[in-house]
Amino acid sequence: MTDNLNTLDNRTMMKRVGLIAGPIALQSLIASSLNLIDNLMIGGLGELALNAVGVSAQIFFIFWMLVFGFTSGNATFMAQFFGAHDYANIRRTTGFALTVNFCMGCLFFLVAFFLPEHVLKIFTNIPEVIEAGIPYVRTGSFCFLLIPITQSFTIALRATQQTHLPLIASVTGFCTNTFLNYCLIYGHFGLPRLEIQGAAVATVFSRMVELSILLFFVFARNNIIKGELSEYFGYSRELAKRIVRNSIPTTINETLWGLGTAMYVAAFARIGVTAGAAYQACNTISNIFSMLAFSVGDAALIMIGQKLGEGKKEEAYEMGKKLLLLALAIGVVMGGISLICGKPILSLFNFTPAGADMAWKTFIVYACLLWLDVFNGTIVVGILRCGGDTKFAAFADVGPVWLYGVPVAFITALKLGWPIYFAVLAVRFGEVIKGIILTVRFLSRKWVNVVIKDL
Repeated sequence: MTDNLNTLDNRTMMKRVGLIAGPIALQSLIASSLNLIDNLMIGGLGELALNAVGVSAQIFFIFWMLVFGFTSGNATFMAQFFGAHDYANIRRTTGFALTVNFCMGCLFFLVAFFLPEHVLKIFTNIPEVIEAGIPYVRTGSFCFLLIPITQSFTIALRATQQTHLPLIASVTGFCTNTFLNYCLIYGHFGLPRLEIQGAAVATVFSRMVELSILLFFVFARNNIIKGELSEYFGYSRELAKRIVRNSIPTTINETLWGLGTAMYVAAFARIGVTAGAAYQACNTISNIFSMLAFSVGDAALIMIGQKLGEGKKEEAYEMGKKLLLLALAIGVVMGGISLICGKPILSLFNFTPAGADMAWKTFIVYACLLWLDVFNGTIVVGILRCGGDTKFAAFADVGPVWLYGVPVAFITALKLGWPIYFAVLAVRFGEVIKGIILTVRFLSRKWVNVVIKDL
């Protein structure tokens, strides 16, 4: 009888994982595919253009990780409030996320719009790459004013298990961006040929479309997170203090992780235009598969967070074990699929023979270690954060990047002169170190906490 009950529980859990993680996975696939399409269309202009867009995109990537880090800290509270059926505090948490994210967005907008060349010099010292990337950074800077609003409501909808609504908004934005890319990069349908700048214009406009649809779902359909402005911005000092205490480590975590990843780009781009383009292509394709698999981590935060909000700590821990095994299996499968699909996708880029060889060997490294990325990501983003164990998650996630990965990237690429694929392999070994640290923390159960007591 117990075995049957456990089987039923497992089946129920798997069904819930599918309902929650499925739309998140599709949304992640769309976001990653959007970057791939951008790179493919830009890649048609040559390796210089591809390298320029890859370098230019780093400032947007860093901002995205900053916003994701802060909203991830907020999501801990949203998921636990949802488990406690406290919708008023979900709205207040959403409003606080919106306030902080938008202030950060304004700062990034000012820097990117007025000082794009200084931004690009952080990531490359090649003058022609900087010159080509300036229009992309300046035009795309308006995204910094849109993403904070979109992400704040997206996290709230996900935490309340309405993951299909952000998916619909993303699909529409994806279609808009793809069509406008085709029109504006190459000048089709009577529109001007803007090349790199055209990709940035398309991105900004599609972000506006995505945000409009998301706000329609929230405010025009009487969604459970709909409220008056006073409700969103009526958060108490105690709530704000607890959110900040939980979110500062996740914000530092994602920002430093994003900066570390950007430093990898800075190191590998300095090898040369071809090596930089090969790395950019591999990173873009790999993100498609890793983001699909990382949806398990997002589902873990939502599902385990709900259990903690209900006060069921033991069930939360057991669910964490099952979700980790699922993440491991998905990572292995996605790694195999990426190996099968990688070469045909890479062939779509306009590489020289040397660039194609570099890209394929680099991609093999990514594919073979994808399972470890997914395992580590599920613990950091999903399990540790849902219980408010954000300080340790930040240490375990960022430490290996900055204490090991970044130094190794610059040493192997610039001092030792290793080929790009060997340099990437050396850097990726840091994930092994991270995996050991995170596994020990998970088994200790120190992450199993309720953060919404007395609110």
